[in-house]
Amino acid sequence: MRHDNRSHTRSVPPSIALLCLAAAAALSACGGSGSSGTVLPIVPAAPPPAAPLALTCDDSLKTAFKPDANTTVRLVKQFRKGDDLNLDGKATGTLAASDLCMVKLNVGPGNPGPAGAPSTSPGIGIEVWLPARAAWNQRVRVLGGGGFAGEPSIGALDRTGSSTGLNSPALVAGIEGSVSAVTDTGHASSNPVAGADGSFAMNPDGTINTALWTDFASRGIHEMAVKAKALAAGFYGAAPKYSYWDGCSTGGRQGHMQAQANPDDFDGILAGNSAINWTRFITAELYPQVVMQRDLGGTPLTPAQATLVSSAAVSACDSQLTGKHEGFISDPAACRYDPVQDKAVLCTASGGSNATAACLSTAQAQAVNKIWYGQTRDGSVPPAAADIGYGPVLASNQLWYGLPRGTALSGLAGSAGGVPAPFPVAVHQVALNLQDPTLATPDFINATGNGADRWKGLGYAQLANAGDRGKALQRAFANIDTDNPDLARFRDRGAKMLTYHGLADQLIPNSGTAHYYERAAGAMGGIDALQKFYRYLEIPAMGHCLGVGSVDGLPGTSPAANPPLPAPNQLFTALTDWVEKGIPPENIVLSNSDKSLARPLCTYPKKIAYLGGDTSKAESFACR
Repeated sequence: MRHDNRSHTRSVPPSIALLCLAAAAALSACGGSGSSGTVLPIVPAAPPPAAPLALTCDDSLKTAFKPDANTTVRLVKQFRKGDDLNLDGKATGTLAASDLCMVKLNVGPGNPGPAGAPSTSPGIGIEVWLPARAAWNQRVRVLGGGGFAGEPSIGALDRTGSSTGLNSPALVAGIEGSVSAVTDTGHASSNPVAGADGSFAMNPDGTINTALWTDFASRGIHEMAVKAKALAAGFYGAAPKYSYWDGCSTGGRQGHMQAQANPDDFDGILAGNSAINWTRFITAELYPQVVMQRDLGGTPLTPAQATLVSSAAVSACDSQLTGKHEGFISDPAACRYDPVQDKAVLCTASGGSNATAACLSTAQAQAVNKIWYGQTRDGSVPPAAADIGYGPVLASNQLWYGLPRGTALSGLAGSAGGVPAPFPVAVHQVALNLQDPTLATPDFINATGNGADRWKGLGYAQLANAGDRGKALQRAFANIDTDNPDLARFRDRGAKMLTYHGLADQLIPNSGTAHYYERAAGAMGGIDALQKFYRYLEIPAMGHCLGVGSVDGLPGTSPAANPPLPAPNQLFTALTDWVEKGIPPENIVLSNSDKSLARPLCTYPKKIAYLGGDTSKAESFACR
């Protein structure tokens, strides 16, 4: 039987009202004669207040849902199971998994300004998906964003926002039965890649757009949590029993921000490959390109060179755990491979034995060591045998971490046809730190001057200054670094946070998460106390949020990378079990894509250790 969401308007049935009046009459007659024997007149009792009308999935919701003066319901759309998820009549090929109600909200006040300017915004766009009443599992599970967020489809009235993907809100609501939501965090980008566009954060006169920084950093996600829960309560007539955050990258940062600033919003937070330490790590994301500009004369490594040196690192270190080559590195902290000392990688002109076009000169090999080590104030790097710059503690001259050895370099040290290809978020953020739009790539739009690739002229000291400026501007940037280690309020309300990070993340070095976790442990009474409500999982060879992030090892030496990785929703299920059943996320076992390899997933600071036996079996390993 199809469940019709429009059939739940509530009122007091006439039969109940008549029954109340009859009862009142009986009670009056029962005690009611005076000395004259006359019957006292019946005084009807006041009827009980009518139950509040439930929200329905039609245009009546636009006036019925008014949680505050800043919130406007812009669109309500009912989808039946099997309907194509489109708003303009053009088929997308994505079908509703069950009956769904989609609601688009705008939460002001936004930021006034010239029409078309990236800094002008009507407010925070939020898209909420609600399953049918009979299908609701009493959960809210909202989803985080990526990069600078700003996905324009979320606020658009002619298309749905993020209705496809592994964990889109439409799928979460349609298959899982949770209320789900996404937000543009207060701005809608016109850039083809919305998450790469930071130009919203600069006003047309070049000043800092503090209003939209606040919406992006914290207010947008908080408003999404509040409004999604309010819609659920109004639609189903009961508050959600459990509320969850689920996000990776920027979504991971957003989850940490919720724990730090709005701890009452969620019972459980799943935060992956978190973009915390925002201005520090993003400034350092430009460091690989600056290294190639300063040390290699502006000529980037070719893709073949970047692949060769990373493959050599994998094959040098992928046998450290079990004694045989596995195709991926289990512990990057133990890998001290130095291409400067590897004749098989060095060109013959540099004393090596490699005569292919993919060979590296000594200068190029040393540049790779700098990229792996991470940003320093003067561009220096110690010998790999002494320090590889990996782990929770920064070295004295290390401003931030680099990419772990074996990780694909194309994300941060990439090029196209010999032209440097910096990560757009990094150059945009450096331009914002130094308040100079011309430093950015040409897709940064501002009335005082668009991006002009002037980042190429930055030296090591100037990039270090950009990081210093970003840190100094934290108040104006609405504490975007999200690095407050005090989680006492989150702990005290009984909430739980599970964070994870791939050890081959191509964009965000995992050591930054370990760095924050150790600081949180120091603030919260130690690792043991912290793990009662906040745990951190490190996943060997996983890339940025999903998939394999490392390159394959050398052909003929190492097999193709096929590491054990989390199955869809495996970590989210571990979180819900912790929150709802009190079962801590321990004894998690990961399997690879063809189920030929299984390994235990260790909780930081423990690492995987080989006990002996069949290396394809999880029981041959332990976390120590």
